[in-house]
Order: sequence, then structure tokens, then C-alpha cells
Amino acid sequence: MKQWATFTVAEELYGIDVMQVKEVLRYTEITPVPGSLPGILGIINLRGNVVTVISTRDLFNLPASDINNDTRVVVAEFDDEEVIGMLVDGVDEVINLPISEVDRAPNLGRDETARHYVQGVCYRDEQLIILLDLAKMLSGYRSLSPDYA
Repeated sequence: MKQWATFTVAEELYGIDVMQVKEVLRYTEITPVPGSLPGILGIINLRGNVVTVISTRDLFNLPASDINNDTRVVVAEFDDEEVIGMLVDGVDEVINLPISEVDRAPNLGRDETARHYVQGVCYRDEQLIILLDLAKMLSGYRSLSPDYA
């Protein structure tokens, strides 16, 4: 049995290992950083710590959408000490999934990069949940938080 925190992006349901989620924040103003990589929305101050916020829509090659009451920033730890905020359309719930119910990642065509993000898929209540490998998905964003020490 493994627990997954689920969230929505473009009406699709995704899950990440719940142990990697530090907290979920309501949308707050994000300060842009000039010269940052594509997909990086900017930074937020989280109780004195600077956290880089990325757009999951950019990461998944989806068009941008308007911020609304459901928009959240999922703050996650993805590489032992690296923390990043992911802007998502909404958060769903924490679910328990037997490992036996998780199917292997499907072949997604020529783009192997996308396949590396996907750890597996499963159906729950007739809805597809795409289970993501956060470390692989965010590997290009290591050490992006500015060091103001």
C-alpha cells in the first residue's frame, strides 16, 4: 500500500508520493525572477524561506489558465533537500493504492522524457490517475532557489 497526494491539471488527475508533499498553499502572489528558465513562475516567501514556483502546465506542455479559487501551490521535497512549489489547478485528496493496482507507464510515443516522469497509472472510481515520479520530473530544477544566506 502506498499513499498518493492527488491534484488536477487541465482536468486530469495526477498523483505524487504523499511523503514528498510538505504543504499545500492557497495561491499567493509569485514574484517573477528576471532571466529564469522557462516554466519558472518566480519565487514565494514561505516563512522566511525562498521557494521557487514552477508551472505544471508549462512542464506538461499545456496552455496557461486563469488563477481561480481552486488554484494551489503544492510545496514538495523532491531530492532529499530540494524544495519546489508546483502551481496546480486544484488539489484532490490523499489516496491509498495497493501497489498491485498500479500499472506500468504506457508507451507515450517518441517523447521518452514524458514517459520518465510517469511512474505508473491506475483507475480509481473509473477515473485515470497518472502517478508521477517527482525526482525525475523536476530534475531540471535542482538548486534554482536563490541563495540569500
